[in-house]
Amino acid sequence: MITRSLMALMVQGTTSDAGKSTLVAGLGRVLYRRGVRVAPFKPQNMALNSAVTADGGEIGRAQAVQAQACGVAPRTDMNPVLLKPSSDTGAQVIIHGKALAEMDARRYHDYKSIAMAAVLESYARLRAEFECVLVEGAGSPAEINLRDRDIANMGFAEAVDCPVILIADIDRGGVFAHLVGTLALLSPTEQARVRGFVINRFRGDLGLLQPGLDWLERRTGKPVLGVLPYLHGLHIEAEDGISRESPAKEAAGLRVIAPVLPRISNHTDFDPLRLHPQVDFSFVGPGAPIPSADLVVLPGSKNVRADLEWLRANGWEDALLRHLRYGGKLLGVCGGFQMFGRAIHDPLGLEDAAGSVAGLALLDFETSIAKDKQLRRVEGVTAFGGARIAGYEIHMGVSTGPALARPFAHLQEGADGAISADGRIAGTYVHGLFDVPEACDALLAWAGLAEPQSPDYMALREHQIDRLADAIEQHIGFEKIMEIMVPARALSM
Repeated sequence: MITRSLMALMVQGTTSDAGKSTLVAGLGRVLYRRGVRVAPFKPQNMALNSAVTADGGEIGRAQAVQAQACGVAPRTDMNPVLLKPSSDTGAQVIIHGKALAEMDARRYHDYKSIAMAAVLESYARLRAEFECVLVEGAGSPAEINLRDRDIANMGFAEAVDCPVILIADIDRGGVFAHLVGTLALLSPTEQARVRGFVINRFRGDLGLLQPGLDWLERRTGKPVLGVLPYLHGLHIEAEDGISRESPAKEAAGLRVIAPVLPRISNHTDFDPLRLHPQVDFSFVGPGAPIPSADLVVLPGSKNVRADLEWLRANGWEDALLRHLRYGGKLLGVCGGFQMFGRAIHDPLGLEDAAGSVAGLALLDFETSIAKDKQLRRVEGVTAFGGARIAGYEIHMGVSTGPALARPFAHLQEGADGAISADGRIAGTYVHGLFDVPEACDALLAWAGLAEPQSPDYMALREHQIDRLADAIEQHIGFEKIMEIMVPARALSM
């Protein structure tokens, strides 16, 4: 029997990519299927994959997927602090969905006490509306250098008196050291707050693992709540890291590649291609040879000028020109589209030092980085074939020039992007282009695929979330987790 008083649970991980995001999504779907009004919450997220909410704010992509798992629309309160790195030492700080400022690490550290107020404000609003709030930590709670003024892990959990479970990835090795070591580096009150462990991505005979589980429980006095198996082919959109696992395909008809830019953003745009049965899609990492392809896609970027210089330094400019000479197609999305122009200007130094850089000059337009970020969900049709598209815009660039007279798409808000006179180069500001089967078909046909038959990506994502929830129901002591989620105490605001 599920109690209707407010419940809360925080999932923290021993490392980044331990499975926090997927566990929250799966638990959210389990609760949703049981009729609980549940919402995801991540106090602080550092990621370049983001989503636009219905109220025109920006949150981490993982929280948007978790909201879908919980059966609710994503909102800015689900991720009140989002950090989007623009360099190794600086990031754009987004509070309640709106860009506040660029800060280096030291300045943001000083700002954390203010950011905590925004975090508690958002959590209180969710707490007032939902029966359960599932909280996701960030990185690891044992990062000693980040403990002061922490708002992402135990600092938050202690502030709101929230129980915690720790998840660790056994597939990367050292799972017992990760769990025991993480626990040992916590304070006594934080150790008491950890109510159990989940081990993720296990392959093999569980019976051979059992002696280790028994030792772990004896050593720590904490229960192992469950061991999740390695779910081959599971697709839950990544918070930030690029998946290197692609499904096997018997006869892919179109070869598509995209460079892994140092500040690549919203690479989840291409998940529908990576999973498409007719498309051989691959990311090309730093230092890797640039293979031939039918379509080359330049993805979004959080630092367009720096990533353009990186492309040039790594031989991509010559490769793109050669690709076009041999009849290939070229698509740019957001920052990738901006690179196609004659120049990129950043007079205020919003992404990097103030200045300008020459673009690839493939299309006749220029872009200036402006202070106000464009955040909106959009719908419209492609200029070629009139295929329906739906997605979202996240950009600070304003593009102007003759090339925009041949738009890529006609949106409800006006014309978008550009297509070259010969129809071989296209650029757009719309993210999520390939999510809608009709638009995906049109784009793949433009790129040269005969008779494209794009799957329903949203239905596929629903299936994967249900698959994850089924595994949690089967392999985790869910009733034990329900017992952990004691009613959360009221906040003093």
